[in-house]
Amino acid sequence: MPIAPDRSENESEPACPMRTLSSIEDLDFAAARPAPIMVRPLSDHALLQGTLAGDHDAFAELVGRYRNQITSYIYRMTNDYDGAVDLAQETFLRVYRAAGRYQTTHAFSTYIYRIATNLAISELRKRKRRRLVSLTGLLTSGEGQEPRDFDAPDERPLQDISLVDSERRAVIKRAIATLPDKYRAPLVLRDVEGKSYDEIAAILQTSEGTVKSRINRARNFLRDKMRNYL
Repeated sequence: MPIAPDRSENESEPACPMRTLSSIEDLDFAAARPAPIMVRPLSDHALLQGTLAGDHDAFAELVGRYRNQITSYIYRMTNDYDGAVDLAQETFLRVYRAAGRYQTTHAFSTYIYRIATNLAISELRKRKRRRLVSLTGLLTSGEGQEPRDFDAPDERPLQDISLVDSERRAVIKRAIATLPDKYRAPLVLRDVEGKSYDEIAAILQTSEGTVKSRINRARNFLRDKMRNYL
């Protein structure tokens, strides 16, 4: 995505007001003309400042940098690709709408992953509530008692005792999907996204010690679940 050159100090053209977006698809990625010369890419902070000033090419560049990463991350969290695409779009819309409140004390990647994590966890909790409502009759242990939470195990037999790579990945994905939210997020951020412990702590707004503890517990959970699957 080409980057608009900086305006000179003598130019007095006023900044354009931010246009309301209903979808990141409103951005015309193909409309920008190729840059005549090679320039150093602007930082995420600079692009967000450009977005705030009404530069839609700057926001399109941010979307281009992070769209695949955020969609992939949310998909790993929710195990639903179509839903991940929608939540990724909502993530960028929230970044756009809150551009004026962004603080540069943290990396932009930390900021956007935090938004994506909150949306993914919110979706997982909505699913859990829907599941509890739909299974109320099955999960009530006695007359007049409240329904209890329940994650039904996948008891379908594997087709082949010697799993091919694609089957093994599917098993791992199912196992990750059964992890509690507070363990799933740090595990995916560390082992799939490759984030450092301090980055994960900033994204989840907790301490590094808590992050390491939860990742360790998540890996232990996975070992137990994979033992059952495999």
